[in-house]
Amino acid sequence: MYLLKVVAASIFISCLAFAHPTTEFLAPRAVSTLDDVTIFTPPSTYSIPRTLYARTLLLETDGDETDVLLATWENYSPEPPYFPIYQSTDGGSAWTEISRVTDQVNGWGLRYQPFLYELPSQFGGFPAGTILCAGNSIPADLSATQIDLYVSTDKGLTWSFLSHIASGGVAEPVNGDTPVWEPFLMLFGDEMIVYYSDQRDPDHGQKLVHQTSTDLLTWETPVDDVEYDVFDDRPGMTTVALLPNGSYIMTYEFFGAPEASFAVYYRISDDPTTFDSVPGQVLRATDGTIPTSSPYIVWSPVGGTNGVLAVSANSDSAVFLNQCLGAPNAWTRVATPESASYSRNLRALPDGILLITGAGVLSGTDNSVTTTSIDLSSVTLASCD
Repeated sequence: MYLLKVVAASIFISCLAFAHPTTEFLAPRAVSTLDDVTIFTPPSTYSIPRTLYARTLLLETDGDETDVLLATWENYSPEPPYFPIYQSTDGGSAWTEISRVTDQVNGWGLRYQPFLYELPSQFGGFPAGTILCAGNSIPADLSATQIDLYVSTDKGLTWSFLSHIASGGVAEPVNGDTPVWEPFLMLFGDEMIVYYSDQRDPDHGQKLVHQTSTDLLTWETPVDDVEYDVFDDRPGMTTVALLPNGSYIMTYEFFGAPEASFAVYYRISDDPTTFDSVPGQVLRATDGTIPTSSPYIVWSPVGGTNGVLAVSANSDSAVFLNQCLGAPNAWTRVATPESASYSRNLRALPDGILLITGAGVLSGTDNSVTTTSIDLSSVTLASCD
């Protein structure tokens, strides 16, 4: 859920059984990491909080070009706002603005919650390598929300409007209002899935849903992913990762969780369109920490057959790592050099590098967009023994 103005349970893990964790080292290697890189410092003309909600994308369809990254964020520029597109050609050390995704249809601006996605294969009449940008178009008076989709066929240099995905009411995270929030895109077979937070159901203050499309132009009816019986409970901010065993893991924040307000929860399903059929599980690290608010999850192939899951949350500058396919007793809290940020972004890079990018905090008066990285192969993690 969008927090700018406001303040279950066992998990299904197919074909796996886990005992209490011990600790073991992934084999350390000498790889290059980033420390204290500033992507963008907003001018004083920007409205507070100036920047929020960073997102990155590693371009992966250009053969040997494995160091090209794109970044965007909520940009609190003079009206109308837009999503800036910055590019790095050296793995994140240096960044340059290459384009802006602007509102081409509503006249409102692109205000909240951008998300970048590269098509891994031909889809909807577009070739592999096409880049999609989904985000929330909202007028200056916050009277409506509209999740829209834009497309770039030249690696982010130019953008065109593609389709309206979901429309909602006033952009206020208040139960009884009807906005839509926080799109997350993922290709699944012959369908594109867009996950988002939905306040339009009168039986729920907020729930998580998804819609699918086979052509990126028309979208099927919303399907529930997470909803709770208590009206005031608010799951929000879906992110999803594919596991190497073919299952999918979803993270979300859960206002109403018994463990902590906005506790990070997750679900694991064999089918990413049926998360509503499996139970939620709180993420609790081996040191007892329960991260809260605006989680983001990625998977990296480093370290063996299971790889490593990484989760970030607003409550902590650390990340939470798991090399046991999401086993509940195997989450390890690992410190990072990147400060805590609202909806901080993670990106798994080659050679076991985890890129961590933030654009500031909700109460920030001097936010900027920064990025650092850590080497996942050199950290101590709970084992699956």
